[in-house]
Amino acid sequence: MDPKSPDDRPQAAAPQSQPQPLEWRFAQVFGERGAGEDVQEVDIISAIEFDKSGDHLATGDRGGRVVLFERTDARGSASRTELERQDYPVARHPEFRYKTEFQSHEPEFDYLKSLEIEEKINKIKWGQTANNALFILSTNDKTIKYWKVQDKKVKRVSVMNLDASQSSDNGTTSSSSTSSSRGLLPNGGCSEKLCANKDLSLPPGGCASLRLPVVVTGQDLNPVARCRRVYAHAHDYHINSISNNSDGETFISADDLRINLWNLEINSQSFNIVDVKPTNMEDLTEVITCAEFHPTHCNTLAYSSSKGAIRLIDLRQSALCDNHSKLFEEHEAAGSKSFFTEIIASVSDIKFARDGRHILSRDYMTLKLWDLNMDSGPVATFQVHEHLRPKLCDLYENDSIFDKFECCLSGDGLRVATGSYSNLFRVFGGSSGNTEATTLEASRNPMRRQVANPTRPARTLSSLTRAVRRGGENAGADGNGNSNDFSTKLLHLAWHPTENSIACAAGNSLYMYYA
Repeated sequence: MDPKSPDDRPQAAAPQSQPQPLEWRFAQVFGERGAGEDVQEVDIISAIEFDKSGDHLATGDRGGRVVLFERTDARGSASRTELERQDYPVARHPEFRYKTEFQSHEPEFDYLKSLEIEEKINKIKWGQTANNALFILSTNDKTIKYWKVQDKKVKRVSVMNLDASQSSDNGTTSSSSTSSSRGLLPNGGCSEKLCANKDLSLPPGGCASLRLPVVVTGQDLNPVARCRRVYAHAHDYHINSISNNSDGETFISADDLRINLWNLEINSQSFNIVDVKPTNMEDLTEVITCAEFHPTHCNTLAYSSSKGAIRLIDLRQSALCDNHSKLFEEHEAAGSKSFFTEIIASVSDIKFARDGRHILSRDYMTLKLWDLNMDSGPVATFQVHEHLRPKLCDLYENDSIFDKFECCLSGDGLRVATGSYSNLFRVFGGSSGNTEATTLEASRNPMRRQVANPTRPARTLSSLTRAVRRGGENAGADGNGNSNDFSTKLLHLAWHPTENSIACAAGNSLYMYYA
């Protein structure tokens, strides 16, 4: 047998090239405030959520309002022939427009506990779309509401005896005509005194016939929001999260000590599935901070705690899921504990990746990416606030250390993002070998404060301590040398489910970016 020629020998696999960092561009802004303009407390955005299709976006604010936006550059607007002619995907500028808004919650007062209940929207979740109607769950500290938003044709009253110019759009007559209508005689006649009134549009001899007003349905469609269900009186403590189940029938709500399971169609009862309240409240050492259903497995959910742990539970195991099926936590090195250790370890937000394989968690200092099949530790750790470690005392004094930053993943799971101070947010490459770490500002020029990033430390578990020491060299600035403004913080952001597009809230302004 002839020996193989050099061309026939198996070649070594070529190393995969690292994906290029995304170049983020400003798309649009809603509610941008002018220079020196004060922001009203009730206008500050407190929740952001895309729906599953990415064609709708909802925001909630501290005033209890929910504002809906819809995408205008619809993917289905192009004809089939135009789509077939395109040999390559065209980068389209994502555009949203204001759709409608409604008052979801009002301020209340609990007389039994002498407690004021804020109208602030804590979380928003989209339900499954049906019959061209949008369904939304929104919650404040105590009450969850289920909303239906549907386009309806406006009805108005028309075909009046009086001239249309004397009638308003809804069919009511002007004040002069209404007050003088008492002088009309039977059979459509009128007195001479009344007929001399030039404000009336009735003929001098009266009307030959009396036309009754008719309700006419116009052709214009207006979105109308209607509350379908109210889920109340089920939580003794403040609700911190809600999450829809993939079965489309149930959802969970979580407060500091309990997680309840609801049926969307039944608001009179819920089932308590997790209860961490101790018999003696003095023994309380850990509270629930966030809970979320698995995106495809209706029996699986995860919840995080103030001690930095994430517990995965299976609803098939028992009615009360006090025992978790998996525990994800990272143990601190011996001797490294301090007064702030537990505070900064508290998980403020968790998100499942779209494929359901990974969980992204955010604590005060870092982002962590966990693999559901590996509970020994995170597969990746991203340093967000390591430069603030020397300032923890100051952050504790002004309560900034208790800020709850949210996190999000891209639809393909290749990148993660979270907010920071000075209205900055960070985007990291989540895939193996991707060292992307971009800092962006919530403004019309997101790259304004961007400088060349130093090479990000390797994210293997063995190099975490080395990365910690390297990150704390400059206490007064972030990784790009920017000083921090703790009064402006970017807590809420969301990633489009199918595209590289991010919506984030800076005060009362909603900024959108694309790459």
